Amino acid sequence: MLLSAVNIHKKYKQADHELHILKGIDLGIEEGDVTSIIGPSGAGKSTLLHILGGLDRPSDGKVLLEDLDLYQLSDARRAQARNRQIGFVFQFYHLLPELTALENVILPKMVKNNSKKIPQVEEEGLELLKTVGLKERATHRPSELSGGEQQRVAIARALMNKPDVVLCDEPTGNLDSKNGAAIIEILLSLNARNKQTLVIVTHDEQIAKRSKKVIYIKDGKLE
Repeated sequence: MLLSAVNIHKKYKQADHELHILKGIDLGIEEGDVTSIIGPSGAGKSTLLHILGGLDRPSDGKVLLEDLDLYQLSDARRAQARNRQIGFVFQFYHLLPELTALENVILPKMVKNNSKKIPQVEEEGLELLKTVGLKERATHRPSELSGGEQQRVAIARALMNKPDVVLCDEPTGNLDSKNGAAIIEILLSLNARNKQTLVIVTHDEQIAKRSKKVIYIKDGKLE
């Protein structure tokens, strides 16, 4: 199993009560799968994705990335595992506005290489921009790109370190139907061509219909 969650709980303490967001989630992601996580708003989908990606510590339970128990690692080692083995695509892109499209794409590799700028890295970044149809926009900053183009840059960035798994949180949620459909095609083509493992939190029925596995969450539990 490439990625698995065992008895995941997530609780948040508030002033006079406790919110129990996830209530004992067990799941497994096989290498090469496209898995959609669906469910109503507030069901805990994004919280689960962030826990799977090592971004948000569960209250109970564990997450295994192959043989790594993510939350038994030090913060530094977990951050290293995220950078090298997990790619992220978010609804609102999270591109750095002062960097060009190419610089945003190669940023994960720059972090991995301790900020050493290597021509080969730029070539890899340009090739990824070509993969998502944006090579000619390499020198443009995010403010000069449309929402769909920014999301394509975010996908290229997520692939920069050749991650084992790419986690996508509502990747089409901030796009119109045409751009959303284009993003779906890019993601699914990456899986078909490269066997890229994808886990996608989505409200988009087209993604769910074309996924190999669909996980439905309601009230913090799998249905």
